[in-house]
Parts: sequence; C-alpha cells; structure tokens
Amino acid sequence: MAETRRRAGGAGRSAVLIPYGWLVLFFLLPFLIVLKISLSATAIAQPPYTPVFDPSAGLAALKEFLADLSFDNYAQLIADRLYLFSYLRSLEIAAVSTVILLVLGYPVAYGMARVARRWQGLLLVLVILPFWTSFLIRIYAWVTILQHDGLLNQALVALHIVDAPLTWLATDTAIYIGIVYSYFPFMVLPLYAALEKMDESLLEAAANLGCPRWKTFWLVTLPLSRPGIVAGVLLCFIPIVGEFVAPDLLGGSSRQMIGQTLWTEFFANRDWPAASGVAAVLLLLLVVPIVIYQHQQARELEGA
Repeated sequence: MAETRRRAGGAGRSAVLIPYGWLVLFFLLPFLIVLKISLSATAIAQPPYTPVFDPSAGLAALKEFLADLSFDNYAQLIADRLYLFSYLRSLEIAAVSTVILLVLGYPVAYGMARVARRWQGLLLVLVILPFWTSFLIRIYAWVTILQHDGLLNQALVALHIVDAPLTWLATDTAIYIGIVYSYFPFMVLPLYAALEKMDESLLEAAANLGCPRWKTFWLVTLPLSRPGIVAGVLLCFIPIVGEFVAPDLLGGSSRQMIGQTLWTEFFANRDWPAASGVAAVLLLLLVVPIVIYQHQQARELEGA
C-alpha cells in the first residue's frame, strides 16, 4: 500500500511538472530570445543584429557579448511618440471591443444557458461554427461586405436607410466590426460555461422571497457569473491588443495598432531589435495585470 501511494505521489508530481515544462520551453525560452535581441543593435548582416554570441569562443567572448548589450531600443520606444500612440490606440481598441463583446455576448450566453437542454448543443455549435473557417478568409469576407459597393451598402440603400453608399473600410467602425465578429465565441463560451452550471434553486429562492427579476439578476446571477466574465474579458482583451490582421485589412494606415507597428519594424524596416523591444514591452503590459489579478484571487481564496 505504501509503495502504491509513493508511486502515485511521484506520478502526480511528474504530471504537475509537465505544464511548467511546457511554459518554460514555449514561453519563457522564446521570451528570453526576444529579450536578448531587444538589447542588441541593428546591423546589415544575417542575423540583422549584433552582438551574436558564439559559445565556442569562451569566457572572454561571453564578457564582450554582455558588454555590448544596451537598452538603447527601449530608450527609443520612450522617445518616439509613434510607439506610444500605437500602444495607446491598441489599448483603446481592445478595451472598447471587449466592452462591446461583453454587452453582446452576455445576453447570448444567458439565453443559451436558460434554453431547453436539447437545444443547447445546437446553439453551441452555431456559436463555434465560425471557427471552422480560416480567420483570414473571414476577415477578407468582411472586406467584401464593407466595400463601397458591398452587400452592406446595397442592403442599406435598398431599405432606404441611406441615400448613398457609406464609407466603411479604412475606418475604426470596420475594425470594431471585424474584431467583435472574430472574437465573439471567445466571450460567449466562458460566459455560457459559468451560467450553465449556476444553481437555479438560488433564483427560485430569490423569487420566493419577493426579489424582482432585475434585482435577482444583479445580486445573484451577475456575481455568480463573474468567473466567466473575467475569463471572457481576458480571452478577448489580450489577443485584441496585439491584433494585426483585422486592423490592417479593415482599418487605415494613418493610425496603426501596435501589431501593425511591430510588423512594420520586423518585416519592412528589418529592425529586429526595435521590433523585439516593442514585443517585450507589449508582453509585460499584458502579463503584469494578469499576475496582479491572480495574486488578488489567491488572497481572496485564502481569506475565504
């Protein structure tokens, strides 16, 4: 029996190490590589940055390598207002899009959780159905819909809502449409998971005590669905901040999001150190709030 328990404990510890190993291999190690490149200088070479460390050169080469690293790229990020505006625009687009997704997604998830169970599977399939098509193809479909003589303008003119076709492409409205459409399932699914497992007897108890429906929703349903709200917000906000495809194809080039700026530095300007600095700062902007939130949740669980 003791031997069985020892083996089970060892297997459990090994299973716990798997996700940590995955994070180290596919998150921490690539981040360290990007961080190293961000501390380098641009060069017309292959790779297009210096210094490049050669392990066979020995300890002296390592000291020289470390001495040549600098924070000039991060100083440039602070000095150049283009990067600041790109970060702020990305945060603005992500925040507004996430709010729109929450406002639209919560009623859909609530309806899915309250409908008869035999229909929930069908509705769930309809929500995730867009995932079966390539993300790029879906954005190109919106380009076709939103163009000057596209389906949307044709419908608006035919219904006499507008007298002449409107300009949709290369506007913030087009960006919001593309992003909200693309990330809608990421908001609905966590909300549905939280609402579907909620104990309905709590709602019945509130009704029996004379609580109005709106107050029951505000005091019971909404607090219990908080984990789904937080999960949906994080799943949408984080990738939207670094979004590139939707802003590039549907928006204009006058005000770029940070994903577009990153692509320009990396591919057009071939400035890998500057692009790596942009990516490193972006990652810190997104990871730090998540760590703070997790720490706060851990303290609340300990207090409970």
